[in-house]
Amino acid sequence: MQTELSIVIPCLNEEKSLPYCLEKAKRFLSENNVSGEIIVVDNGSTDNSINIAKQFEARIINETEKGYGRALATGMKASNGKFIIMGDADDSYDFYPLLPFLNGLRNGYDLVVGNRFAGGIQKGAMPFLHQYIGNPALSFTSKLFFRSKVGDILCGLRGMTKEAFEKMELRTTGMEFCPEMIVKATLHKMKVAEVPIKLYPDKRNRASHLQTWQDGWRNLRFLLLYSPRWLFLIPGLIMLVLGFILSLFLIRSPLPFAGKKLDVHTLIYTSGCILIGFQFITFYFFTRLYAATHGLLPFQEKFLLDFNRFFKLEKGLLVGFLLVIGGIVLSLKSFLFWEHTGFGNLDPMVVLRWVIPSMTLVILGVQIIISFFYLSFLTINSKQGKK
Repeated sequence: MQTELSIVIPCLNEEKSLPYCLEKAKRFLSENNVSGEIIVVDNGSTDNSINIAKQFEARIINETEKGYGRALATGMKASNGKFIIMGDADDSYDFYPLLPFLNGLRNGYDLVVGNRFAGGIQKGAMPFLHQYIGNPALSFTSKLFFRSKVGDILCGLRGMTKEAFEKMELRTTGMEFCPEMIVKATLHKMKVAEVPIKLYPDKRNRASHLQTWQDGWRNLRFLLLYSPRWLFLIPGLIMLVLGFILSLFLIRSPLPFAGKKLDVHTLIYTSGCILIGFQFITFYFFTRLYAATHGLLPFQEKFLLDFNRFFKLEKGLLVGFLLVIGGIVLSLKSFLFWEHTGFGNLDPMVVLRWVIPSMTLVILGVQIIISFFYLSFLTINSKQGKK
């Protein structure tokens, strides 16, 4: 039977703080006449946490595989509520003033996220690096990459509809579970609201499960992997265009710069920028196609249709072969010049202006041929899926 609200609390050896969380959650449900349940997801506790949960008549769900996100997802899947509110078991979040979250969900929001920076962070509640560097930087990154409007993407106190949780199809198992929820909600164009909340020092008698550098990297890695445009396409275009323009100037003659002279030695690096930039761009398409054909990102149908409409293996092969031929022609020109000198010593400043572009064209042409063949393999799955 479905209730209105499920409060899901992941737990791993939280005997010192769990009673405060459960008492406040029960008081919230009873004093506000909310039909609800409290779910404690045991993630392998070896202390008295589960006995405490039983004393407060909470539902106990076991998840043997370790992971913050895994535990939360397990509890949410097992929940009976129309709405779900999640929060940590360390009593850093107050489970009593949850009415703004519930009212937001009642009023049609799909996701209601707490904002600790708007509500206040008590002294000692959040490490300096987290408060002033990590959390603001990751929240800014999510706004930049995904146009999210959430100012605290790592806040662990948030509510959602059960329907929204199922629609997001959350996959991560660690601390990146929270940013994944924001990203998926944004991509699905869900209605998202923020609620100012206070963050309190936790009541644990041990170190936090959170690992600053490891979990920070996992969160950043997730944001990057879910935004191939910023990870691959934009850096690739910058390197490709910059390398191409500078190479055109350097092929003709040395380029004055800051009172110095850039010559064929710089041409090697600008040619490398062209090749690396092209690799980044191809990986953008590899990533988008893989994500689309495996359902990792929502709303990829238009990308697949456009790609299948404009992508033609034969066109790629033609361009690739033309570049290879162009490179061979330039190589032949440098060889004939060497022959003209009687195969003697050559001026490297002259010859390298032909040799470097020739090898760049050959390598770029081969890369295009290989990339288009690989992309054709990836599109087989997408085309079959449309039949």
